[in-house]
Amino acid sequence: MFKNSFFSIVLLLFPFVFYAQSQAIVQEGEFGLGFGAGQYFGDLNTRSRVNTPKIAATAFFRKNFGNYIAVRAGASMVQLGYSDIYNTHNAFMNQRNLSFNATVWELTLQGDFNFFRFVPGEPGYNFTPYITFGVGAFNYDPYAMLSGKKYFLRTLNTEGQGNALYPDRQPYKSTTYCIPFGVGMKYSINERINIGVELLHRFTGTDYLDDVSTTFVDPSIFLDPAGVLPPTPAYYLYDRSYELGEPIGSIGRQRGISTQKDQFVTGVFYMTFNLQSYKCPTVR
Repeated sequence: MFKNSFFSIVLLLFPFVFYAQSQAIVQEGEFGLGFGAGQYFGDLNTRSRVNTPKIAATAFFRKNFGNYIAVRAGASMVQLGYSDIYNTHNAFMNQRNLSFNATVWELTLQGDFNFFRFVPGEPGYNFTPYITFGVGAFNYDPYAMLSGKKYFLRTLNTEGQGNALYPDRQPYKSTTYCIPFGVGMKYSINERINIGVELLHRFTGTDYLDDVSTTFVDPSIFLDPAGVLPPTPAYYLYDRSYELGEPIGSIGRQRGISTQKDQFVTGVFYMTFNLQSYKCPTVR
């Protein structure tokens, strides 16, 4: 009787054993966290020097479509900044003496394309370089320090935005688009965890990431016509060459390069955690 019961149990379990053996681990996607540094390029850093890196952090979810293609949604924070004190190669830019800092909050949607077949945990397929590109939007609000106090520059209209004397200059928005494009490499430690490095460059839709774009304006727009109130903070921030000597910001003189948009880049090291499912494997 015992023998009959044993064989009955084996027969009942056999389909489940066979089904389990026919399954395979499939990597559906990844949650990732990364940390690194960011660098600004623009009217204050026209030579694209990587000499003022500041902290950057990112979090993302990557959905895999096979072993070569993935779509990624990410959120990032990047600190950016620069100063004319670094422009010793150009006497005018150095004397201009402008500076800024900004915190960028960014959302992106990107496509990732692996050069090699990537299967986490499988020897021989656990490493690949890749390229990535997409679209995004970010928020920023540049500021500068004056006498130890922080002043946000966008609302000061340092280039005459919104003033009747400069009808073609409108206040710039704090949110704009970006086009991220980059390269990276990733390696799977095991079937659950991957690590990687990535360099991601952004072409942006603004020339005011640094609050510098066109020409110096008439300083009278920052003064009280009645002569009662003191000058606004913009009076001391639109042209800071006076801090180094004779002011150079004459009306209409070039302050920035309006034909070129600002850019920034990040380099991060990241770790991702795979989301797995068990199903019949398909040829990919």
